[in-house]
Amino acid sequence: MDRAEKREAVAALNEVFKSTGVVVVTHNLGLTVAQMNDLRSRMREAGATLKVAKNRLAKLALDGTDVEHISDLFQGPVAIAYSDDPVTAPKIVSDFAKSTDKLVVLGGALGATNLDANGVKALADLPSLDELRAKLVGMINTPATRIAQVVNAPAGQIARVLGAYAEKGNAA
Repeated sequence: MDRAEKREAVAALNEVFKSTGVVVVTHNLGLTVAQMNDLRSRMREAGATLKVAKNRLAKLALDGTDVEHISDLFQGPVAIAYSDDPVTAPKIVSDFAKSTDKLVVLGGALGATNLDANGVKALADLPSLDELRAKLVGMINTPATRIAQVVNAPAGQIARVLGAYAEKGNAA
């Protein structure tokens, strides 16, 4: 990698650190190529990204960003997972780490907030943005359904009473 490529890599990583919602740093010592490709494809499907970066370049890219406090995590073979949604990247990385002991979550950052491994796992346990939206729509629709039932109930009762009187009149 020559100097121009390094400058481009640092600039790209700097933009990532400035613009993403969450950054998760992991140790990936001993993962096979197939496992890394599997993790990358899971991340891509969910709208997140996983990158392996040189520690020195990543530390340079962290300068001047809100997440520069995580620079001490960049030691050894690390991978950076990030996404705009604060739950997606931690959830996928934590789920993958449960299936293999070769991927270890070191920590990360949620904006200017520093996260340790437990903080990343706590984020992973939260519902995703789509799940929260579905719950909100469900909560909004439930009262509307109840209002429709209450409004229609008296009309239904009147119709049943009139039907009963009509049957009583026909029987007599």
